[in-house]
Amino acid sequence: MKILVTGGAGFIASHVVDAYIEAGHEVFVVDDLSTGNENNINPKAKFYKLNIQDTKIADIFQANKFDAVNHHAAQMDVRRSVADPIFDARVNVLGTLNLLQNSVEHQVKKFIFASTGGAIYGEQDVFPADESHQTWPVSPYGITKLSCEKYLFYFQQVFGLPYLIFRYANIYGPRQNPHGEAGVVAIFIEKFLKGTTPVINGDGRQTRDYLYVSDVVQANLLGLGKVDSNTFNLGTSVETDVNAIYNNLSELTGTNAAENHGSGKLGEQLRSCLSYEKIKEQLDWRPEVNIKEGLKNTVAYFRKKEMI
Repeated sequence: MKILVTGGAGFIASHVVDAYIEAGHEVFVVDDLSTGNENNINPKAKFYKLNIQDTKIADIFQANKFDAVNHHAAQMDVRRSVADPIFDARVNVLGTLNLLQNSVEHQVKKFIFASTGGAIYGEQDVFPADESHQTWPVSPYGITKLSCEKYLFYFQQVFGLPYLIFRYANIYGPRQNPHGEAGVVAIFIEKFLKGTTPVINGDGRQTRDYLYVSDVVQANLLGLGKVDSNTFNLGTSVETDVNAIYNNLSELTGTNAAENHGSGKLGEQLRSCLSYEKIKEQLDWRPEVNIKEGLKNTVAYFRKKEMI
């Protein structure tokens, strides 16, 4: 297959690109490098440095006749979305619409969209949340992701564009950027390895569902063969609080630092946890890497990176 991967210089999508190429697909990457790293791009992929809102996207679709689009490019920083919701909407909604319109015009056969689990469901009523949980996002980022999901449904209903939506839990692993929109795993590891003590926001009891990046990659591989349009959570159904992440990483980095708590962040989600029963039943997917193994692998990656 000829596959366009947007955001292919980023943390998650670069791993997806590698897997697609290893599986024998011809892969093309669009990324404006605003947050991505060109070093992450597989040398066997054709790279276009371009913003997904750019009208030149049409030329790329015309020249390459893609079979599938895997759309990861996004404004992913929840705090930036709060500070600048207009920018967030431009990137996430208008950028996605640009890709969807070109996908229809150039007869793309599959559109895979990286959405968000925790941010879309908001404060959950049920743990773990399945795909039927109410969607009341409490950030502009979550709202734009949900809007894109609605547009995907529209484009499928009206134009027949098949889609697959993956609602991601908190993804971590090698290549995660410890700056910008990064999660606590990358932030904590970098600070521990540099000899500084990370700060835990509030009491540290806020929970997330941490999913290792290789498990996400496997779902994106399986998704290429999925015919019917659908929406799937990608998570572990396990809650882990920030204190546990801190203490595990403190031990793995040899720091053994006592918990260091700061003030809480206003509006921060308290708990998040996703059910993966639906994707297990329909695609035979399940998380394979537990949190201890995943954190160990991620520390090893950052430690090696520090030595280079």
